[in-house]
Amino acid sequence: MSTAVVIDAPGEHRLVPHEPRRPEAGEALVRVHASGICGSDREVYQGNRPEGYVRYPLTPGHEWSGTVEAVGAGVPASLVGRKVVGEGFRNCQVCDRCHAGDTTLCTAGYEETGFTQPGAMAATLTLPARLLHALPDDCDLTAAALLEPAACIAAAALKANAQPGERVAVVGTGTLGMFAVQFLKANSPAELLVVGTRRDREALSRQYGATDFRTKDQELPDDIDVVIETAGSADAARISAALLRRGGRLVLTGIPASGADGLDPTDLVVKQLEVHTVFGAPPDAWSHTVRVFAAGLLDPLPLVTHELPLTEFSQAIELVGAGDPKVGKVLLRP
Repeated sequence: MSTAVVIDAPGEHRLVPHEPRRPEAGEALVRVHASGICGSDREVYQGNRPEGYVRYPLTPGHEWSGTVEAVGAGVPASLVGRKVVGEGFRNCQVCDRCHAGDTTLCTAGYEETGFTQPGAMAATLTLPARLLHALPDDCDLTAAALLEPAACIAAAALKANAQPGERVAVVGTGTLGMFAVQFLKANSPAELLVVGTRRDREALSRQYGATDFRTKDQELPDDIDVVIETAGSADAARISAALLRRGGRLVLTGIPASGADGLDPTDLVVKQLEVHTVFGAPPDAWSHTVRVFAAGLLDPLPLVTHELPLTEFSQAIELVGAGDPKVGKVLLRP
């Protein structure tokens, strides 16, 4: 009997028997290969997710990869058997933001796989087929399980619009930071600086294309063209802005604790900085991610340090929150 994780309330979870839900019109049934755990899953388990952005009881899992097993009416039969990943935001498709392609800003309200809708910490996942992105037949599904966080960084990279020959930087050395390095490297920068707190990430940063690595207590430049921030702290946001030349471009992807002291608006105005933010990934970012992955320009596997069975959900959550530098991306396998 296959199982699924259900979080009934903050701090309360159980393993339950799982029965695949037959896809209705417009839907697809996916056999889950792996589901990743990130900080937001830990927020769901601990009860720290902002109100309105989680609905209990819930099967979590918004980072995943799998293979299509069945499709409902109106979905091409050729999708059956394909390796896929899928967008999380269940946008309405008809509001002005959706028509503009900004599906993460859907005005109909927030709905997302693994937060308000059943997620992938189960043997199968049934979801709207329009959210799926087909992968190459020979791709590694374990690596593909990390394409959701990669897509969020792809959204940042697209907004940053780094041009070949520009000087670029990434602040933060977690999973998102390492994806940012890879996306920026693909744009042929003149220099690619990584700023982090962990010296043990220098080797991987350079493997992914960084030309320089510094910690925040070292001397830092102030003439960078583009910075992508991934660390999720107010301090990281301030460091990111300070790295930029006048007129530079900043993309913030991390979410600091509520009420954190942020950027000084005076500095933003005087330096005429162009500031963007990212929350989730719209379809163009997903398509960009799958293209770059298929081209071999994204290598997620070195980020995976633990693969556990779904029954070890509790251990996986503890690993993610332990602060152990040896713990990278944790995947759960049904």
